[in-house]
Amino acid sequence: MTAEAPAHEDARNTHHGHSNGHEAGHGTFKSYMTGFILSIILTAIPFWLVMGEVFDSKILTAALIMVFGAIQIVVHMIYFLHMNTRSEGGWTMMALIFTLVIVFIALAGSLWVMHHLNANMMPMSPEMMKNMP
Repeated sequence: MTAEAPAHEDARNTHHGHSNGHEAGHGTFKSYMTGFILSIILTAIPFWLVMGEVFDSKILTAALIMVFGAIQIVVHMIYFLHMNTRSEGGWTMMALIFTLVIVFIALAGSLWVMHHLNANMMPMSPEMMKNMP
């Protein structure tokens, strides 16, 4: 019986210690509340920037809103999606990087095409627009 007890205990420890490659644990109440409070703050600041007309420049305001939006995306990924370099053996981070590269290519290509369409379109005066069918 003593020979079987260590084997049984090893099997039990192996069973409980095995995580099937899912090293990322679920969040605690504290981490969810931290993420929630950060999300509220990162939403309230851009709202205040727009409603309070803090800056005269609309471009600066829009740029700050985009920065706060990007920060909020990171907060959501860390606190709610539990993404880190250890989860899923690093594959979630690789998938995220691949997705960001594809999104960057799509956005940059779209902006490039729209810029060149705008630059190469024939300008029309209001009189020309009146004569359009």
